[in-house]
Amino acid sequence: MLRRRITLILSSSLQNVQIYNKPIKISQPIFTSSPKIQSLEFSQHPISSIAPNGSLGRQFQHYQGMRKAYSLLSLNDLQDNKGARKQKTRKGRGIGSGKGKTAGRGHKGQKARGTHKFGFEGGQTPLRRRLPKRGFKNPFSLEFQPVGLGKIAKLINAGKIDSSELITMKTLKDSAAIGKQIGDGVRLMGRGAEHIQWPIHLEVSRVTVRAKAAVEAAGGSVRRVHYNKLGLRALLKPEWFEKKGRLLPRPARPPPKLKEKVDSIGRLPAPTKPIPFAAEETEAMSAAPA
Repeated sequence: MLRRRITLILSSSLQNVQIYNKPIKISQPIFTSSPKIQSLEFSQHPISSIAPNGSLGRQFQHYQGMRKAYSLLSLNDLQDNKGARKQKTRKGRGIGSGKGKTAGRGHKGQKARGTHKFGFEGGQTPLRRRLPKRGFKNPFSLEFQPVGLGKIAKLINAGKIDSSELITMKTLKDSAAIGKQIGDGVRLMGRGAEHIQWPIHLEVSRVTVRAKAAVEAAGGSVRRVHYNKLGLRALLKPEWFEKKGRLLPRPARPPPKLKEKVDSIGRLPAPTKPIPFAAEETEAMSAAPA
């Protein structure tokens, strides 16, 4: 294909050279204004010297530039490099292929037969059993997503949170104060506590001492509520239960070990009004460690 292309280019270039080297007869004067010169015959002069404006010369130079920029490769000649595409080895197709009969596995032995379990090392103790164990994973650990008071105050000033209503974890999620990976709940932090200048009421899973003191100093309240995994989903995504045609689950009671860390059971669906603390609860909260 490449050889045929080269010969075609050489033949076309020779024809063009013969055309441009052919004598040209011009019946009218070109360079001189003298009426005596009526004809001019030349053969080995550049085309740019024919016309004073150089139009034919520019065309010839453009043609030469096209010839220089012309590539030997065209669309119908596109192909991969040699060795870029390698055919799959067909095993067990006769001794002439070199991969017939035993198909490159040799005679007998464990490697000539079926596969073995991943990590098998021939019977010796595998690596996963030779290495010692380190640490453990606590199945009772809880992960809470933190949110600062400064961020809540910023969203209230932006009009995304209504401070006159109860601020729940669903309110924080809908206003993008927390992300989607909530885990087991939300922990209220004291970052930006100086921006809280008005009373707000919140219901979160956990709260720090500094955040609780800042909210109560402004005339608000913070209640620690308990939700299990299913209850937290019902709080954040009640439309999921409607889509499945299910009823909202009943709020779960906290386990005995968590009773001292929460104030009440979470309410479903998401509440809009806070529950005032009783006098006994207030005394117990002040006496209990935070």
